[in-house]
Amino acid sequence: MAADAEEFYGTTEPFASESIYFVLTDRFVNGDPSNDHRDQGGKHRTFDVPTPGAPPGETDNIGYLGGDFKGIVDNAGYIRDMGFTSVWVTPIVDNPDEAFTGGDAAKWGGMFTDRGKTGFHGYWGINFYKLDEHLPSEGLDFAGFTKAMKQQKLDVVLDIVGNHGSPAYSMPKMQPQYGKVYDRDGKLVADHQNLAPDKLDRAHKPMHAFYNTSGGLAQLSDFNQDNPAVLEYLVGAYEQWIDQGAAAFRVDTIAWMPHSFWKKFADRIRAKRPGFFMFGEAFNYDAATIAGHTLDRNGHYSVLDFPMRGKMAATFEKKGTDFAELATALYLEDGPYANPYDLVTFYDNHDMARMNASDEGFIDANNWLFTARGIPAVYYGSEIGFMRGRAEHMGNRNYYGQERVDAAGKSPIHPALKRIANLRRESPALQRGLQFNLRMKGDEAVFYRVYQHEGMAQTALVLLNKGDAASTLAVSDYLQSGAWRDAFTGKRINIGKQLRLEVPAHGVRVLFFDRPLTRKDLRARLADSMAHKER
Repeated sequence: MAADAEEFYGTTEPFASESIYFVLTDRFVNGDPSNDHRDQGGKHRTFDVPTPGAPPGETDNIGYLGGDFKGIVDNAGYIRDMGFTSVWVTPIVDNPDEAFTGGDAAKWGGMFTDRGKTGFHGYWGINFYKLDEHLPSEGLDFAGFTKAMKQQKLDVVLDIVGNHGSPAYSMPKMQPQYGKVYDRDGKLVADHQNLAPDKLDRAHKPMHAFYNTSGGLAQLSDFNQDNPAVLEYLVGAYEQWIDQGAAAFRVDTIAWMPHSFWKKFADRIRAKRPGFFMFGEAFNYDAATIAGHTLDRNGHYSVLDFPMRGKMAATFEKKGTDFAELATALYLEDGPYANPYDLVTFYDNHDMARMNASDEGFIDANNWLFTARGIPAVYYGSEIGFMRGRAEHMGNRNYYGQERVDAAGKSPIHPALKRIANLRRESPALQRGLQFNLRMKGDEAVFYRVYQHEGMAQTALVLLNKGDAASTLAVSDYLQSGAWRDAFTGKRINIGKQLRLEVPAHGVRVLFFDRPLTRKDLRARLADSMAHKER
């Protein structure tokens, strides 16, 4: 077969060209103080509620702090300039207007301690058809927001919840909104009535039929996956937000609902929006466990790559680690996923301790994240190492603010991220190319990303060094000879039988070959990888 007739690629998924900046909307930037609702909630106030028990000099908050759509739009240029193409926002649906009075008292370092906490994060929906009042400004409802972002060349990824609504029971006195669900017309369709799940009577009380009787996560109202009305409600709500510009979904707590439910949901969504991209959160570090969500029979979702995240934290949080550990989480061939190249890769999020790395560790992590297989996602503030190592109720979700946005360039992490993320944004090989590892050992990683598809040909040769000193990396096995170019400088590099290239400390070098590959053993090896990358 002629070289230019062979096809090599990791994925043809259009969304694989994206890179995602994840914003917990209320904690990014307060662009419009007029929607803060600082007096909301009365004795159960919702604005600026410091988490009890913070050590001296530390802060955390379980109330609203004012971040909104305008704060994101005002800083769309900042996000785009870093190299991102999408912004993932936390759920936008209406949440209760008081702090929760049930559950365990919130405290510094607590998990699932929700008494006194508000729905600032958006995951406590009571009306999935209604936009929460803390987010919009004049001309910036959700449709206006997605339009404004699109004008600045950014897509909006919407975080959706299908597993649960707001906290629903254990309140000393029933609060007016918790545990309830309203439809698009504001009509009450479900009510937990402050009853423990096992006290619900689905057979005789229609308002209980929306919920499970076995309970779920914390005191949250757990939706009944076997009730067709639940599916109809959620499909209708989320189709509405797609119509208003959502470009993709991140599916919260996907593992808490059965595959059968998510298959029906995916089929309904994609009947109207063929190919619509969705990635789920299955908070589990076992690849075989989370891979089931990616299979066609289960709805063909992507998932957040928790197994890779675990290896990234272990590799980049401390020195003396081995790149070989990362190779074990790639699953490039004969792995459990439908296609590993469609996974969303990350090292930080809002539900776990942020990566506890040095500036150099963050730089190394980003160099890997934006060159290896997968769709990279970066949590807000990680571009400066914001609140590194901090878990929920210990500062993980702290307010970022305009001052930090404006000063981000002073952090060494930021320009290094910008450099590699912008390179990926312009490179089909780094976005969708087949990955073939040449060496992953110690502080060094060398691999190809190869994209030859439908007349386009680009191969990236990636060389990473996470060591504290510059290193000369040698490559001879499977080396394609010919005229390459330095991806950052554009300088031509003629390669023969061996390449020796110096890579700076905590640095990355990328070379591009912009023609079809001709080396026979390399092409044969890539053809074999093509045959084994998908289930």
